[in-house]
Amino acid sequence: MKILLITMLAGFLSLFGGDLHLFSAPNSDGKLNANVIEKALEANGFVISANSEMNGPFMKQFGQSDFSQFNLLTAYHKVHAEALVKAHPDAGIFVPMGFGIYQRSGDKELHVSILTATAMAKIAGFKAKEFALIEKEAIATLKKALPKAKVTMSETSLPAEGKLLSRYVKASSSESWKSDKEETEMMIEDGLKPAGFVMSNFTDYNFALGEKSPFDFYDTYSICKLKVIYTVAKTRPEAAAFAPCTLMVYKKKEANEIVMGFPGVYNWMSSARVSDPDGKAALVQAQKDFESVLKSTVE
Repeated sequence: MKILLITMLAGFLSLFGGDLHLFSAPNSDGKLNANVIEKALEANGFVISANSEMNGPFMKQFGQSDFSQFNLLTAYHKVHAEALVKAHPDAGIFVPMGFGIYQRSGDKELHVSILTATAMAKIAGFKAKEFALIEKEAIATLKKALPKAKVTMSETSLPAEGKLLSRYVKASSSESWKSDKEETEMMIEDGLKPAGFVMSNFTDYNFALGEKSPFDFYDTYSICKLKVIYTVAKTRPEAAAFAPCTLMVYKKKEANEIVMGFPGVYNWMSSARVSDPDGKAALVQAQKDFESVLKSTVE
């Protein structure tokens, strides 16, 4: 009876869904891949930041891979992301957002995971209509690219074990921001590599915003740590929606501070339900290393 009740409860909770949209498309012939999805996104208002194939790096560093294909694709919606960031600067942690694309060896389906609008709002700490608009466009695009895909929700998220948004502020001014920016970003870039992080993409988002930008500068870095992705993917490949992590670095005009921030690894543990010891250990260490790099820029 106890086991039956637990099973019924789990099924009841799953009806509410979690923080990830999960797409599963028949792909025994292997014709569906990250390039198909990239082209669909480009044709539907998204700008591709990076499309990183991970199997090669997995094989090179770890000597094996559980997947026939595994890609970390990042993109942002040209129109909705602009409106979102202008209204809510900290939304840059989703410019770009992640599309986890994977297929296990022997699996006959290709899988894609993306964050829900509700999850993005939860992580950012505020609600915005643009989250729903971006979600709508992303889902519509994936349905076009994967017309036979089954779309489900992930399981209900686990309680968060730490802050979902890691945010740091450094004093600056209208006179010194250029040199402050150069110093800050140099320290970030110099600190990432020794800690084992790789920068898969850099976006000068202020260039995209144009002359009417409310920012002196707005940069985002796509950061990943191969060991983290490899380890977590063993049990929770859908967590690829969080990888690579987007680090925002910006300064609003007339403001006296530079803001840095990224979605904490506690999102992986909560939204993707990463609970195995190896996965959690790799994530927590990455969080400590990443925070150490950012702390060094403000001390």
